[in-house]
Amino acid sequence: MYKRQLGSNGPDVSAIAFGAWPIGGGLGNVPESQGMAAVEAALEVGMTFIDTAEGYQSSETVVGKAIKAVKGRRDEVFLATKLSGSDHSAEHTDRAIENSLRALGTDYIDLYQIHSPSPDWPIAETMENMLRLQAAGKVRYIGVSNFSPEQTADAMRYGAIHSSQPRYNMMWRNLEDDVLPFCLRHGIGVIPHSVLCKGVLGGKHKPGHRFAADDERRLFNFFRGDVFEQTYAVAQRLDGWARDNGRDIVQLAIAWVLANPAVSSALVGAKSPEQVYHNASAADWELTPDDMQEIETLMGGFRMPWVKDDA
Repeated sequence: MYKRQLGSNGPDVSAIAFGAWPIGGGLGNVPESQGMAAVEAALEVGMTFIDTAEGYQSSETVVGKAIKAVKGRRDEVFLATKLSGSDHSAEHTDRAIENSLRALGTDYIDLYQIHSPSPDWPIAETMENMLRLQAAGKVRYIGVSNFSPEQTADAMRYGAIHSSQPRYNMMWRNLEDDVLPFCLRHGIGVIPHSVLCKGVLGGKHKPGHRFAADDERRLFNFFRGDVFEQTYAVAQRLDGWARDNGRDIVQLAIAWVLANPAVSSALVGAKSPEQVYHNASAADWELTPDDMQEIETLMGGFRMPWVKDDA
């Protein structure tokens, strides 16, 4: 798989990154052996950028075991994880990085990200802790996740920010007017999450589908009612267009994100080697300006609202 530079002055990373949230169990139970096999498949196809987080249940442990099983491959992996939760104190940050290092079986993290802004801690203090870890050699690069341009600019006052991980896909486009232009202007590499829109762009779930009790998607209203009926109809049109071009909606969703000049790498989750192989094949699909216009016409201006139940 080919690589792209992370922002204007970062390292080269695989064009598609392996998102390790699913193998931690967030979208339903995944046997550890299957999760490890998915990570090993990612390395096999050159998907060497792997993203996880402190808060992704068992994800860090599964990733760490998989990398250990593929002996001598740590240097080939660009390993990213996140400081999760709202506690950004020095004490919690120190515990979090040590727990992540232990679970991942490594002595450094390539990209350590602030998972979300915390109203409980001044960003100056959060960045001070991140920079301290960087100075100690435990972290190579610092990134942010789910930050607005204003919040990112605030963090940049205290140290270099190499990446931003926002929610972005064909259905959720609200950050095209602010986050993406800001990152492009400031040389920050964008690594979008939810590229498959939590599975809306996965081609499997039809109206009326019921998710298991251990799948977070049971909480999302956009998988029910009129919103999903509308979304499903648009997704079907997109899938038809993709199949006319010898692909499918999953590969279209990935290629579409990669077509944005602000994007360094598309972060795509997978639960199995088969899904990894399928996702990886999207890397060589370069959408043309005419393709992008046809897609916009098919979508007819549709944008899906983000709604999550309180339950």
